Order: sequence, then C-alpha cells, then structure tokens
Amino acid sequence: MPLPLSYGPVGLRPIRVRDWRDLQAVTAANRSWLAPWEASLPSPGVPVDIRGGIRILLSQMRQGLGIPLVMEFEGRLVGQLNVSSIQRGSISSAMVGYWIAQEFAGRSITPTAVALATDYMFRECGLHRVEICIRPENAASLRVVDKLGFRFEGAHRGFLHIAGRWANHYEFALLSTDVAGGVLRRYVEGRVPADACVIPDWAASLL
Repeated sequence: MPLPLSYGPVGLRPIRVRDWRDLQAVTAANRSWLAPWEASLPSPGVPVDIRGGIRILLSQMRQGLGIPLVMEFEGRLVGQLNVSSIQRGSISSAMVGYWIAQEFAGRSITPTAVALATDYMFRECGLHRVEICIRPENAASLRVVDKLGFRFEGAHRGFLHIAGRWANHYEFALLSTDVAGGVLRRYVEGRVPADACVIPDWAASLL
C-alpha cells in the first residue's frame, strides 16, 4: 500500500471501498464526458458494480498486480488513476490508466498525478517501464502524455473494449532511464523534449 502522494493541491491516495459513493456521484455527473472513453465488458447486460469493482482492484493490489488510486484536488475526489499489469523480473513494467471530472480537466491535475504515479513506480517499486495506451481520438489524454514526454511506441488494433466496442489504441511509454531526475521534476521545470511524443504520420496506417 503506497503512502499518499502529493504536489501542491494535487494528491493521489489508495482507493477505499467507502469511496464508492463519491466515485458514483462523480461518474454520474460526468456521464457524457466519460462515456466515449469508458472501458466496457464484451458480454452484454453485465451490470456495473462500483463497490465490487473496487474490491477487485484491492484484491489485485494485494496480489502485487496493481495499485488503484484516486485523484484529489484540494482534498476533493476528482478522478481515478489505476496502475495495472504490474510485472516484475526481466520485464519490470506496468500500465497506467486514468480519468478526471470534466470541470477539473485542463488544470494540470492529470499530468501531475500521472507524473507522481510514474515516479513512484520507478523509485519505490523499482520498475523499468511505464506504459499508457490511448485511443487516437482522445485528444485530452494525448495531451497528458505529450506534456510528460511519454514516447510513441506503436499502435494496437482492437486493444481494449471501450464504450461497447473493441477500440484501437496508440501506445506510449517511459523508461526509468529516460527521466533520471524524475518525471514530475522534468514536467514542472519545463524540460520535456519538444519531440518526445511525436506521433509519426505512418502510425494511422497501423490501425
């Protein structure tokens, strides 16, 4: 269980089962904002159970497979960030996914939270690689990896079931050796290379 992480008014803390009411309220208020990017289940008619989902995430954490977190701004729950697919040994990698309430988008909260989580993965968990996969149409999420200098590494057809269908995704990643001084420090100091997140013209042909 990681300790809470913070920078200024932005905080990350482990999710709790009792967070389900706040999460339900935030997701309900942001239904139209989140729906196009929300992970879904291929099996139709399976109900969404937030409390059950939190328990599954916590079970995965106890197995060392993930770290489920909530994003806070000035102490208010505004989104969620999940570290998943943690693998040790010769791979030493993890994936990061996130969402934030619409009224808090564009205020540097998400890139700050992703930077905090990525630094934690590198420094405290000893991982070598952190990956983020994003739909090509998700301009807001693409801006996050651009601001943090994640590098484009490829494209995946039908990678994840999103909003009721299998969706293509671009893949971005950072290595611990890319950011010796830390992701957050590089972001705050404005030292992210301008070409770090360039998506080549040929990438669209992969999908």
